[in-house]
Amino acid sequence: MDLNLTWFILLGVLLAGYAVLDGFDLGVGMLHLLARGDAERRTFIATIGPIWDGNEVWLVTFGGALFAAFPEAYATIFSGFYFVFMLVLLALISRAVALEFRSKRASAAWRRSWDVVFFLSSTLATLLFGAGVGNAMIGVPLDDRGIYTGGFLRLLNPYALLVGLLAVALFLMHGTIYLHLKTAGSLHERIYRWMWRGYGFFVVMYLLATAVTLVAVPRAIASLHSYPLSWLAVALNVAALAAIPYALYRRWSGRAFLASCTTVCALVLLLGLALLPNLVTSQPLPENSLTIYNAASSPKTLWIMLVIAVIGMPFVLAYTSTIYWVFRGRVQIP
Repeated sequence: MDLNLTWFILLGVLLAGYAVLDGFDLGVGMLHLLARGDAERRTFIATIGPIWDGNEVWLVTFGGALFAAFPEAYATIFSGFYFVFMLVLLALISRAVALEFRSKRASAAWRRSWDVVFFLSSTLATLLFGAGVGNAMIGVPLDDRGIYTGGFLRLLNPYALLVGLLAVALFLMHGTIYLHLKTAGSLHERIYRWMWRGYGFFVVMYLLATAVTLVAVPRAIASLHSYPLSWLAVALNVAALAAIPYALYRRWSGRAFLASCTTVCALVLLLGLALLPNLVTSQPLPENSLTIYNAASSPKTLWIMLVIAVIGMPFVLAYTSTIYWVFRGRVQIP
């Protein structure tokens, strides 16, 4: 059993879980200012209120698993990208504060201020998450010890920002479909139009990012040549993306949301295939890359952590499923 590959797959599962679950509530945050009046904005918040903090647990779990399984990669990422992670942390904290503080006073100016904070923090977090994925794809300068040697501005390169915008488009689409699933009345009908615009924006960004990736990161499709079964991931991505407009046309909110979730998971799968076996790709010196083998913990540590994961993951899944079941149904605030 290849423990290193197993943990790489488990990290992918955690990342996909976070992207699916926190992706739609980040999307709701980015759509927040489009709501008309305080009642609609309270409706938006109510759709994610019981679940948003639980969604972020998946990100914390991902970070803990990365630290335990691949400490060398964890050290490089969290030290080299320190300022970026502080910005992400600031954005996530600001979102939480905005959600908690917005209703503490009846003042319209007070609530508008926190509405803007909620929007900006959701957008910034999404853009930076996407930029991180872009840097993982194109590679960053590492020395022979695997230490990042670039600066902050190096991380905001055009390709990384393009992938950041792709993430914004993806979560906007995901968020509109979720809102359509959870709302009713005139707001529900207006969100239906937003879904088509969100889907169109995502398709444009998806095609643009794909074309640029094929030119700028040719190794991204190496696994498709080495492992023909990898084309199934591409087929899954295309099928899920094509299913969304059909479900929207038939007004099947649940199926559209399922297709959107599948699209997110398929993109994470394609990211994993593009990176494998790298965790942090070195550019322009590929030999300095941190891989799932040279950045891993000892086999004994990986075994112990795998046992813990096998025991713990069913509880996490059961908790998440229970919360979503309890708070199912549409939200409508008078």
